[in-house]
Amino acid sequence: MAKNHMPVAHFGVRPDDVRAECAPPKAFEKWQPELRARAEAVGDDSGPFAIDVMDVIGDTWDGYGVTGRKVGALLRAAGEREVVVNINSPGGDVFEGLAIYNMLRGHKADVTVRIVGLAASAASVIAMAGDRVEIARAGFLMIHNTWVYAIGDRHDLATVAGQLGAFDEVMAELYSLRTKIDAGQIGQMMDRETWISGRAAIDQGFADDLLAADAIEVSEKAKAQAPQTKTIARIEAALSRDGMTRSERRAAIKALTSKPSAADDDMPRAVETMASLTGWAKSLTAKMEN
Repeated sequence: MAKNHMPVAHFGVRPDDVRAECAPPKAFEKWQPELRARAEAVGDDSGPFAIDVMDVIGDTWDGYGVTGRKVGALLRAAGEREVVVNINSPGGDVFEGLAIYNMLRGHKADVTVRIVGLAASAASVIAMAGDRVEIARAGFLMIHNTWVYAIGDRHDLATVAGQLGAFDEVMAELYSLRTKIDAGQIGQMMDRETWISGRAAIDQGFADDLLAADAIEVSEKAKAQAPQTKTIARIEAALSRDGMTRSERRAAIKALTSKPSAADDDMPRAVETMASLTGWAKSLTAKMEN
C-alpha cells in the first residue's frame, strides 16, 4: 500500500486526569511473550532495519515498555533504510500507540509490519502504519474502544467520555481506510471488542499476507518467564489504575520480586511471592472483565 493511502492521525492532546496505561485483561491472557521474529528473516545490516514491538505500549516499571521516544530514536538510527516492525504486544497506552503510528507513517522508506503473535489494542493501531502488513497464521489482531482510567466528578467524566469518543473516531477511521470497511461497521466491531485471526485479518483487509512460519521462533527463556511476565503486567496495570506513578510502581514491584538476603531465610523467595500473586491477578482480571 502506498504511503499516501494511510494518513497521519490527528488526535490532539492527552486529556487531563486520564490514565491509559493498561491493556485489556483478555489481551494479557492471549499474549505469548515468547514469540519472536527470527533474526535471519529480517536480513543483514544492508537489509531492512528491525524495530521490535514486543511489550506493553507505554512506560512500564522496568523500562521495557514501547514508547514513542524509543521508536523515534530507532527510526533516526534507521536513516533512510526500509524498516520492518515486528509486533507481539497486548497493547497499552493508546496515545503512545497513535504517536508511534504517526512516526512510522512519517518514515521516508517503506515500512513492513510483521505480526508474529498478537497486535491488540494500541498495538493494532501501530500495525496500521505498515505499507505492507503480514500476520502469522496463528496470530491475532484485536480492536476495541479506548480504555482509560479517569479521575474527577461527573462533569469531569462526562468531558472525558466526549474526548474518548473523538479518539475512537480517529482509530475507526484508520482501520476503515486500510480495510475499506465502513467506519460505522468498524465502530461496531470496536464496541464489542473484536478479535481477528490471521486469515480473517487478510480477508477483511487488516493485513496483506500470511507471515511465513519459519519467520517466527520461540524464545525458551521468554517462555519460561512468561507466567511471571504476564502476572507482573497485570499487577502494574492495577497499581497504575490506583494512581501510582511509574517510579512508585517500580519500587513496589521490585520489592515484590527481589530475592531475600541470607538474614531473611524465613521470607518467601521471589518465585513463591509471584506464585501467590497469580491468583490475585487472575481475580483482578475477572473483576475488570465483568
